[in-house]
Amino acid sequence: MQRRKFIQNSALLAVAVSASGFIRFDGRQYIGDCETTSDILGPFYRPDSPVRTNLLIAGEAGRKLELTGTVLHKDCISPYKNAKVELWHCDAKGVYDNSTDAYRYRGTTYTDESGNYSFRTILPVPYDVGNGMTRPAHFHMMITATGYQPLVTQLYFAGDAHIATDAYASTKQAKSRILDISNADKDNLKVIYNVGMADMLAAEPAALDQLTGIYISKKDSAKKLEFFKKNDLLWMKNDVFAEGFFVFTGNNRFEYPSLPPGEYATLQFRILEGGGVEVKYDYADGGVKFSDDFVKQ
Repeated sequence: MQRRKFIQNSALLAVAVSASGFIRFDGRQYIGDCETTSDILGPFYRPDSPVRTNLLIAGEAGRKLELTGTVLHKDCISPYKNAKVELWHCDAKGVYDNSTDAYRYRGTTYTDESGNYSFRTILPVPYDVGNGMTRPAHFHMMITATGYQPLVTQLYFAGDAHIATDAYASTKQAKSRILDISNADKDNLKVIYNVGMADMLAAEPAALDQLTGIYISKKDSAKKLEFFKKNDLLWMKNDVFAEGFFVFTGNNRFEYPSLPPGEYATLQFRILEGGGVEVKYDYADGGVKFSDDFVKQ
């Protein structure tokens, strides 16, 4: 899927509402010295992957790898027990399993009493996303821990020649997520990634209920955005499940995080008299700019 198409169809909102509108929270700033930065969710996230730590598939190509790490509370010291860790990535041909019941190279686990998690899988490969762009090899991760903002991020690997030309992996925020690969033994590689969680503001159910539904473009009735609620978050539908997330920046406005300089994607909601809702969707990507207003049906 082309990046421009991805941004056009992306959203994950965590919101709360007061009498005057949305309550602001900082969805990017992490606390202490264990800062963990976010990255795009990507267009191929699927919820409810099987609870398993072994993602290896017999007979499949790929270098075997163990991913391990520790999830910490915001104090950067205390381990977080029972945090939910989701991992997904492409296969050795650069293809994601977006539809089968096998959930190939997708899995979920929970941290132990010491906050530790691990997966056995393969090293993903770079792949062509069109427009002359190649994404570096990467893991996708989502870490969910009660009382904290869910963390969506990507892990890259030192020495990948495509990092320098990738708009996301080449940012300064991604430097701590470009990981060294070591040899666990003669047959297996190893990567370590530790996580520091951050506070979150719990979403008000009334806010999510008010924003869910289908929005139709004022310019072209064939264009639509569809929002739905899952795990106290507001998501926007795509062909696989949902994509990306926006963080609240005040005054009913949301921004897509972790975009490179010069690119943006924003949502500006407006609550109408009588309870209706409108949203203005603006984005800039690769020199192309888009702006449209949508009305909830």
